[in-house]
Amino acid sequence: MQLRKEDWHPADIIASLRKQGTTLAAVSRNAGLSPSTLSNALARPWPKGEWLIADALKIHPSEIWPSRYFDPETQTLLDRKSLIRNK
Repeated sequence: MQLRKEDWHPADIIASLRKQGTTLAAVSRNAGLSPSTLSNALARPWPKGEWLIADALKIHPSEIWPSRYFDPETQTLLDRKSLIRNK
């Protein structure tokens, strides 16, 4: 039986961004969003925000939020990037 990884705590995400030399607000502003907008991805599923944060950390969002990116029954990776609306 495979142990399921837990989602990162929001404080761990913020600390990891600080270790990369940036902040959640800076990543948000660089994406053309309001400084507080990306905090939504810490509390609820939002594929675009998750990818922006993961890109800043140079990892796949499934490493941060396994509960959002793996099917609970099959443990296969879900394609949540296709849920992002393009302008």
